[in-house]
Amino acid sequence: MYKIIRKEVLNPSVKLMEIEAPYIARKVEPGQFIILRIDENGERIPLTVADYNREKGTVTIIFQEVGKTTKKLGTLKEGDALLDFVGPLGAATELEAYAGKKVAVIGGGLGSAIAYPQAKKLHSLGAEVHCIAGFRNKDLIILEKEMAEASTKLFITTDDGSNGVKGFVTDVLKRLIDEGNKYDLVIAIGPLIMMKMVSKLTKEYGIKTLVSMNPIMIDGTGMCGGCRVTVGGKIKFACVDGPDFDGHEVDFDEAIRRQLMYKTEEKLSQEKHACRIGLNG
Repeated sequence: MYKIIRKEVLNPSVKLMEIEAPYIARKVEPGQFIILRIDENGERIPLTVADYNREKGTVTIIFQEVGKTTKKLGTLKEGDALLDFVGPLGAATELEAYAGKKVAVIGGGLGSAIAYPQAKKLHSLGAEVHCIAGFRNKDLIILEKEMAEASTKLFITTDDGSNGVKGFVTDVLKRLIDEGNKYDLVIAIGPLIMMKMVSKLTKEYGIKTLVSMNPIMIDGTGMCGGCRVTVGGKIKFACVDGPDFDGHEVDFDEAIRRQLMYKTEEKLSQEKHACRIGLNG
């Protein structure tokens, strides 16, 4: 069992949990993920590691309550425990080559939680890190303090202009590039459409770009093939070949279509879960 050491509400639908998992904390690196199961009747879900503390032996996850399992996870309290917490899985982001260089790290919405450990590692390597974090409005902003500490410069954008720059992360990135910032690498993590647009922009400037793919995933070891993505015309599996891929090579349109495949089933599952809660309430 994996005890919840700390729980924090970051915004109305996003929660942070620090989990006691010393073996994973000892090995995990930015870019990797875990697969958890709440109890013996629960489904397995992948979540990218948002932070870790090797000394305390803890791993931090940040999740949005969007489906049955994440909503159930959100009801757990400090002191409760998860049945399964497996990892680290996936390939760690290779960041050492960018020590002392200039990198833009971009997070869209909840993707900022995944972008944060990348920025933190780069910052510790002495890179000049420009963080760009985009949200729909000021009420949804998360990890602003942490990202500021992990970057040389932090830029917040909101769709409605309620905080920071009004507009999208691509607007800020384009402005920074046009102002003369020569980035050695851009890392973009967030909604597929955001990563697609960032990659389209950086391709015009010839800037290497990494994106983190989070497709449908079941076993996390490359056995099921559910997390396949097309990269450079070849089939790759996000759980073992990724989750990081060259953004200029990813077939985003295919990934977006696959993401929508089980919308009907997801809705039915949520409705059944809500009904059970109502009956038990």
